[in-house]
Amino acid sequence: MDNNWIIDNLNYAFGVWNDKLTEMWSLLTQSPQAFKGGTIWQTIQTVNGAMQGIGYGLLVLFLAIGIFRSSASFRDFQRPEHVLRHFIYFVMAKLAVTYGIDLMVDIFTVCAGIISTAAGSVGGIDGAAVSLPAEIAAAIEDVGFLASIPLWLVTLLGCLLITVLAFLMILTVYGRFFKLYLYAALSPVALASFAGEGTSQMGRAFLKSYMGVCLEGAVIVLACIVFSAFAASDTVVLGGGSVVTQVWGYLGEVIFNMLVLVGLVKGADRVVREMFGM
Repeated sequence: MDNNWIIDNLNYAFGVWNDKLTEMWSLLTQSPQAFKGGTIWQTIQTVNGAMQGIGYGLLVLFLAIGIFRSSASFRDFQRPEHVLRHFIYFVMAKLAVTYGIDLMVDIFTVCAGIISTAAGSVGGIDGAAVSLPAEIAAAIEDVGFLASIPLWLVTLLGCLLITVLAFLMILTVYGRFFKLYLYAALSPVALASFAGEGTSQMGRAFLKSYMGVCLEGAVIVLACIVFSAFAASDTVVLGGGSVVTQVWGYLGEVIFNMLVLVGLVKGADRVVREMFGM
């Protein structure tokens, strides 16, 4: 019996996984300005410009909050150092609101350098490509009709799971870009909090959170490198037992490695927070 259709299903699922893995790798080294041809970034710049007006209004509010929180009495306003300190806070916040989007780009550029260094250490993601071993393909071709029925069920479930994992992985990376865009668009509102001495922790928390999103790419790259090492190692194929057992053992090992990678990709934000205390 010709069981090429089973092999074709497996090769198709592996092809989807390899394509999404390659796409994810290219996205990790791409800047928000270049993503999707830069059209989304132009929209974000427009939104950021509109948010600057709100940010300038919040500057006065946060400045007033900071002054009244740090002043024990009205006599403090007669002290030049007291007024100068709040004036410096206001000027720094004004610059942060005006050039906030440039600040966000600079932070991303620094983090992208870390990602590029990690990605360049292995030269690419080719080693992480998954393919069907020739021994498994030959064993599938020799299976009879009755034995092919459970084999079909095993490979069908495996292919569906691999395809779902591939799309979950790439959706997480796309979600990271959306988070970067949201941070860049709303940065004037958050950075305006630097105008007040008592509210500046809001701006610091915003920048730390943004840095965490940028560094997620480094965690994902490292996870891909580890997965590449697993994928490049020889997969153990059982010599005994039925073909269904051998195929299930092979798919189980491959899917387990994929689950670990997808789990690390989806949990990259939590890993960054735990590593850097963000």
